[in-house]
Amino acid sequence: MKIFQKGFNYSQDGDGNRLVYHLQGCNMNCPWCSNPEGMKMEGVIVADEEWLLPSICPHHAIREHKVDRAICDSCEGKECIRQHDTKGMYLSYKEETVEEVIGEACANEMMFYDGGGVTFTGGEATVQFQEMTDALKGLKEKDIHTAIETNGTHPRLPELFPYIGRLIMDCKHCDASKHQRYTGISNERIMENIRRAAKEHPGLHVRVPLIGGFNDSELEREQFLDFFREIKGDNVTFEVLSYHEFGKKKWHQCGWEYKMTDEAYVDEASVRRFRKAMEESGVRYRRT
Repeated sequence: MKIFQKGFNYSQDGDGNRLVYHLQGCNMNCPWCSNPEGMKMEGVIVADEEWLLPSICPHHAIREHKVDRAICDSCEGKECIRQHDTKGMYLSYKEETVEEVIGEACANEMMFYDGGGVTFTGGEATVQFQEMTDALKGLKEKDIHTAIETNGTHPRLPELFPYIGRLIMDCKHCDASKHQRYTGISNERIMENIRRAAKEHPGLHVRVPLIGGFNDSELEREQFLDFFREIKGDNVTFEVLSYHEFGKKKWHQCGWEYKMTDEAYVDEASVRRFRKAMEESGVRYRRT
């Protein structure tokens, strides 16, 4: 499994204290992504200016704590990461076998308090579908609670329902064309998988990342509410999350431009109105 980040987090990635694995690779290109280093399946060389050492690059791409990405792009040797192990430049992910992940979870089982367990997120966790499937099955056999956070695009996602304790799915937009324009992928499969999960999975949590200029208009709010009323049930909870730019620095560390502007921010009053409208619609709101 290609893993670009792992560590414990409480309640935000499923119930209780959880060991969270961020899996490399994503099939979307959301410009607001807070984990851009996890987007490319092949990974990316991350540069931390504070720790950059010119001596690790024989092609002189590092000067005055800056990286000339044009030199990096044409570099075949990748000596900076193949011959050196530094905080300044490193490949975004490391590899672990499924057995190692399961063993690590078992060794930390005492930390899974308050209903905790293991969560797979991304990137997009289902991009590494077979590895994640094997890990979910292995963890279930060990009676360790599992959760995944997913964009819901994988056609075989329902196959995993029996092995997932908490299924957390994004619902970014109800309009297929606008979803395609902003993320690079249509939402048709997503809506289908959310509908099916609402019928079949005992613990579905649907999240809306509210982003100004993308999905925060009154019309779009009503579209969300219509959809949520359709799929609501005792097994389904909903949540609205506000846009933030916590990933901005990481975009720069990957050598990419962060294109989001202040327009993406949604004021707290708008978020509260959306949450109140959801609650008044009879859906179960759950803050994580």
